[in-house]
Amino acid sequence: MTESHSRYLAVVRELSDRLVEAQRPIRILDSIKWDPQTREDFFASRFREMPRIDAEYYQRNNPLEFDPAEKCGELHEIERDISRRLGQLNPLSTLMRRICREYRTVVQLLESRGTGQFGMLSEDLYGSASDVFHAGDPTLADLGTVMEATLINLLKDDSMVEEAKEIPAAQAVEMLNERLLAVFPDAGIRVLLNDQMTADAAAGSDYLKIRSDACFNALDIDVLEVHEGWVHLGTTLNGMGQPWCTFLGKGPPSSTTTQEGLAVLTEILTLRSSPSRLYRLINRVRAVTLAEEGADFIQVFDYLRDNGLSEGDCYSIAVRIFRGSTPTGRPFTKDLAYMRGFVQTYNFLRLAMSEGKLESLPVLFCGKVTLEDVKTYRLLMEEEVVVAPAFIPPHFKDLKGLATWMSFSRFISSLSFDQLQADYGALL
Repeated sequence: MTESHSRYLAVVRELSDRLVEAQRPIRILDSIKWDPQTREDFFASRFREMPRIDAEYYQRNNPLEFDPAEKCGELHEIERDISRRLGQLNPLSTLMRRICREYRTVVQLLESRGTGQFGMLSEDLYGSASDVFHAGDPTLADLGTVMEATLINLLKDDSMVEEAKEIPAAQAVEMLNERLLAVFPDAGIRVLLNDQMTADAAAGSDYLKIRSDACFNALDIDVLEVHEGWVHLGTTLNGMGQPWCTFLGKGPPSSTTTQEGLAVLTEILTLRSSPSRLYRLINRVRAVTLAEEGADFIQVFDYLRDNGLSEGDCYSIAVRIFRGSTPTGRPFTKDLAYMRGFVQTYNFLRLAMSEGKLESLPVLFCGKVTLEDVKTYRLLMEEEVVVAPAFIPPHFKDLKGLATWMSFSRFISSLSFDQLQADYGALL
């Protein structure tokens, strides 16, 4: 390594560390969560009284740990220093400056909690259900409608019924601690109980939190192992292990779609998912779509309940969609990332297999990357600015089985489904 390259890497590390430190107090989900009392009040009203959530509620219950103006100024200064020291056209400079701008938008998002601007900024960061996948293709809302109908038909079959959720949170913690210790033996991963969460589980930097009053079945444990463990914890640990680009250990909103898409894809490829699990993810897309069309919290809740979800699941999904906003406001659209990310990541994988460009696939795991930046990160790996991921899930580490299966993908997807129905319908 030349002296000039060493100096360059030192500058990259310094700027990267500043970016990591600047984003540390910006906690999106903690800043927009609803408290347990809101749930109790809603259930006590038999689902008829709108939750009392407004801008003052967030300021009182979830005060920000930073001054928004000062934080935006800090991020602006880091962005300017990146330009000054790395240049305008340097690929890494372009990536890091975009992340700075994203975090400034996040600050504005959190500052606007409980107002009409929140939903607009959410769309800027996470997109909308009316977005298309590619020019001329269907929208996310279309995907939700089509998949909902398919899954409703599947779930009518008795064989699709899942086991009862009889594994308490404490036992789930023990099971997952054992599994993740085997996967990450030297990483110090911890699985912990948490009584302040809305979701059943959430991954952190070196830990996995499990909601203390949640219950699970064996399939849930399998999903948590690969979704939260193999992907979310795996990419975090790989990112934190970067010697120069330490910002890869933290996920800005632009990385959410790729990270959640990878996680859902991993569930499906390892046969850990189920129609019930997919149905819940699709219902999040449907809920965002309804809210964008003007439905309020109760209308979304009623829609989900009419579609056969439990009252607990209906509330959880509706809260995920309206958190940060108000019960009558525009939605928080982050939950579109699961299905959007799955489709995008699957298509990327399919094209890489079709063209024999497998060298790009491990790049997806080198940290909290965004799909459209994969080519840039691959070049940065060749320049030894980014290091190869230490952990890659088994189905990506040995691609022979996956490549064999995916080899048929392009041809099969080109067949007419309408003609398939006509030819095969009489056989069913």
